[in-house]
Amino acid sequence: MRAVVYTEFGGPVAVRDVPDPAAPADGVVIRVGATGLCRSDWHGWLGHDPDIRLPHVPGHELAGTVESVGPGVRRWHPGDRVTVPFVCACGTCPPCLAGDGQVCDAQSQPGFTRWGSFAELVAIDRADVNVIALPDAMDFATAAGLGCRFATAYRAVMSQGRVAAGEWVAVHGCGGVGLSAVMIAVAAGARVVAVDVSPAALEAARALGAEVLVDGRAPGIRVPDTSGIGAVGVASAAEGASPVGVASAAEDASRAGTAEVASAVIDATGGGAHLSVDALGSVATCVASVECLRKRGRHVQVGLMAADAARPPIPMDRVIARELEIRGSHGMAAREYPEMLARIADGRLRPETLVGRTIGLDEVPAALVAMGRPATGAGMTVIVLGR
Repeated sequence: MRAVVYTEFGGPVAVRDVPDPAAPADGVVIRVGATGLCRSDWHGWLGHDPDIRLPHVPGHELAGTVESVGPGVRRWHPGDRVTVPFVCACGTCPPCLAGDGQVCDAQSQPGFTRWGSFAELVAIDRADVNVIALPDAMDFATAAGLGCRFATAYRAVMSQGRVAAGEWVAVHGCGGVGLSAVMIAVAAGARVVAVDVSPAALEAARALGAEVLVDGRAPGIRVPDTSGIGAVGVASAAEGASPVGVASAAEDASRAGTAEVASAVIDATGGGAHLSVDALGSVATCVASVECLRKRGRHVQVGLMAADAARPPIPMDRVIARELEIRGSHGMAAREYPEMLARIADGRLRPETLVGRTIGLDEVPAALVAMGRPATGAGMTVIVLGR
């Protein structure tokens, strides 16, 4: 099969012919129809994930058709249209038995602990626990974004964040996860403040229903306009430059800007967000997310905090005095998918609108490396195979 391969961290990425995978005894081989290009794949290429062994095929957001099944599989057959969560659970450890497969003690992750979906075929183990049937009406490009970004945002907002109608939700970083969070929060009846330094990302968030926009490029603060779609500026050293979903822009911004972001959110919401989600993963966005909360507010960390950003200076004095809640969110277990899929089926959620561009497998090496540089587009990039 053809697959995207790298043999050194931060080194060359190329499309090569590699052996076809065999179905595990309890697993399946999926012929990939589409797979998402995610910032986590870029982190893996740089060597930020200790589970990756070289040479490696990345890719963890996938949808496709079952190609073959192992002898121990009962629920799935060749030809079934399926997807999988990016955390594949064992089904037998204490967290799994409690329903928390997303933090399974023996989890595997395509594209990290094993070869992933930037390939024509991908093997998935424990298929009866992890594989999820796709509705016939859902195309593979839409489904590819569910396994990581959309499902992660869904659990972050709905389960971990416990969003309620009428609450203010701040979303820091409007890439794939962040825009998903905006859509999900608006559908739940919440009022959303979107924070980013990319005009394209902010416009995408506005189109999804965000009522207030916090723009990290502009100095000073402007109140929301009378149409209900506001624009609030905060001082930033990253004037005019930021990729959607790329943490380097936030890291380049001055730390002083963090307080101004928080202040802008507090002013716009009349006291602070009830729920704030860091969907980017940087010191600046994490701290601003905590600081923008009102008393007894909830912060949910979704964006990966890697390398030097792994241990940010959280203002614990504020956490104690305001009785703030801090939670992580690590994907979503397969058992939780039916609720999300039902909301997609009835039109309350429309993840297909979040696909920004589609590319072919041969375009992946350049696109993966480019995730570390400024970009101007908004939405998810999806790799469609067979094009």
